[in-house]
Order: sequence, then C-alpha cells, then structure tokens
Amino acid sequence: MWSGDELDLDAYLVRIGLGNGDGTGPVDGGGGGRGGGTGTGARELRPDLETLYAVHRAHTASIPFESLDVLFGRPVELDVKALEDKLVHGRRGGYCYEQNSLLAAALERIGFEVSGRGARNRTRGDELLAVTHAVLVVTVEGRPWLCDAGFGYQGPCEPVPLARPGQEVRQGQWTFRVREEEDGILVLCALRAGAWRDLYAFSPQRYHPVDYVVLNHYSSSHPRSSFVGRTLVQLQGDAVRQALVGGELTRLHPDGHVEREDVAAEALIGLLDREFGLRLSDRDAAELLRIHRSRD
Repeated sequence: MWSGDELDLDAYLVRIGLGNGDGTGPVDGGGGGRGGGTGTGARELRPDLETLYAVHRAHTASIPFESLDVLFGRPVELDVKALEDKLVHGRRGGYCYEQNSLLAAALERIGFEVSGRGARNRTRGDELLAVTHAVLVVTVEGRPWLCDAGFGYQGPCEPVPLARPGQEVRQGQWTFRVREEEDGILVLCALRAGAWRDLYAFSPQRYHPVDYVVLNHYSSSHPRSSFVGRTLVQLQGDAVRQALVGGELTRLHPDGHVEREDVAAEALIGLLDREFGLRLSDRDAAELLRIHRSRD
C-alpha cells in the first residue's frame, strides 16, 4: 500500500542515523517511553517493537518538520521516489503527509503492518477544524500503536500505545496519553504544566495514500490553509522543542514554559542550519530571504 518496495531503505536508515549502508543498523530500544535499555547494537531490522521505537525516534530526531515548498508555491509530491529525493537524498524536511508517507514506506519495507488515519487538530481550543492531519497506526504482535512523525514540535517522538486508552507514556521529559471518546474517537493528549491538552483526534476509519493526496492538495494550495504563505519549521528535542513560525522562534520546555525570539531575515539561514539541521540549497535560501525581506 505504501510503496515500500520502491524505497531505498539503506539510504533512509543512513539519513536518520541508524544505517551504515548495508541494510543493518544500530537498533536502540532504550526509548524513554519504555523505561530505558542498553540497545542491541547492529543487527538485521525486524518488524518488532524494538525496531519500531528505534526507527520512529531516529526519524523525528533527524528529519525536521517544514513546509517551505508550500511557502515557495511549489507542488508537494507524495510518491515514494519524490519523498526519497527530497527528505533523504536532499536532506530536506517535510510536513505530515510527506513525513508519515515516508515513515510508512520504510516500516512497510521492514515488514510492519501499517495503516493510515485522518486526524483533526485540537490545539486551537474549541475551534472546529477539518480533518487535515495524517497519522499512522502500526500493528505489532496484534497490538496497535500510534506512530506520527509529522505533527511538528508538539508531537510524540516515539510510538504511543492504543490498546489501553488512558495509559500515560513518558518520552524523555515529555508525557503523552491517548484517551477515548464516543464513537471510537481517540484523542492524543500531551501533559503541559500539570494539565492535559488535546493535540488531535482521529477515528477508526482507515485512510489510504490516495486520501492523503486529497488532503495534501488542500493544505498546500488553499488560501485558508495554515501552511500557505507562512514560514514554518519545527523540530522535536529531548530538553526543548523549537518552532520557527514566520520570523519568530519559539522554544517549548517540558514544564510548559515558552520562550520567544524575533529572528531577523539575515539570520534565518544560519538559524535553520544551527537549530534545525536544515541546510537549504542556494536557490531555496535566496528565495526564503527574498520573501522575508519583502515583509520587513
């Protein structure tokens, strides 16, 4: 379903820091969500929970969330080869449809059972938003896990269990849980400053790659989309999570404390490299500077 057979898995593993180019990688099962561990060293990847944790965490730590192609007015392609060229070989980032389509292809190639879901963002309070977020559900030994590499700096960096709604999971210094509402609706929540906050909600209905093509078209081109006309780059971190929105850099701390800093246009390119690991081509850097200078 996710065209995993078309993905250069070795190159993907190298991109996320797990591979050495021969189809094996250091798989570390010591994610914060499972109480730590020593890892197993280099071995063949298998569709087990240890591998799922390792790949998910490495992906979110290595590939930044960004929607700069939308800002530049370029089409966002979701076929596997286009994703590989951009996020793997081009060392760019992407937003949810790109991130989770690439993650789904890699997991499918390893041998996991992967299905899609469509989610409704709830970070804007009581405002009812359309279903525009793409997430994954991965089944391991009969148990479902929420996997999401595409919700930016607020999202989980490791899988979240779905079999027992309400179970709290610790991921480094960040805590998440999934609660259940009526009609089988599941809600991902994050603990901030002692209070639980809804991030997004999703139904049991399965989504397929073709559904993400439709959602991607709206998000990348509709004038009311939150991605159109806006610089947006984000990255998760263990100690702090960062987001660049327009010309403002936000740092989110585990205790809920938020720091904000204005970034001058001339400092943008260096900041993207230094803070987000995002190195733009000369063409993209020039276009980003042109856009920001025109708004000053």
